[in-house]
Amino acid sequence: MLADAGTVALVSLISPFRAGRDHARQLHTDAGLDFFEVWVKAPLEVCEDRDPKGLYARARAGEVPGFTGIDSPYEEPLVPELVLDTAGADVETAADAVLALLARPDSASDSA
Repeated sequence: MLADAGTVALVSLISPFRAGRDHARQLHTDAGLDFFEVWVKAPLEVCEDRDPKGLYARARAGEVPGFTGIDSPYEEPLVPELVLDTAGADVETAADAVLALLARPDSASDSA
C-alpha cells in the first residue's frame, strides 16, 4: 500500500530464512514494485556485544528458545542488493550507502 502511494518503506527486521526473503521479493516483483535486500552484516560476537537487553545471554542460557544465531539458524543472503558490514562501518556510512542505493533504480550488488 505504501509503495502504491509513492512512499518508500524501509523495513528493518530479522528475516533468518532465504525462503521468506525470496517470497517477499517475489510479491514485490509480481506487483511491479522495487525490492532491495540490504544485509546488515555483523558477526554473532558483535551482535552479542551490542545487545542492550541481554537477549543473547538469555538465549544462550536456554531462556529464549528459537533465537536466531543461537539455536535457530540464520541463512545469509546469497545476492543482496547491498551489504552493510556494520562491524567495520559507522552509522553515517551505512545510512549513506542505503540512500545511495535508493537513488539508483538500476542498483547492482554493492558493499559498505
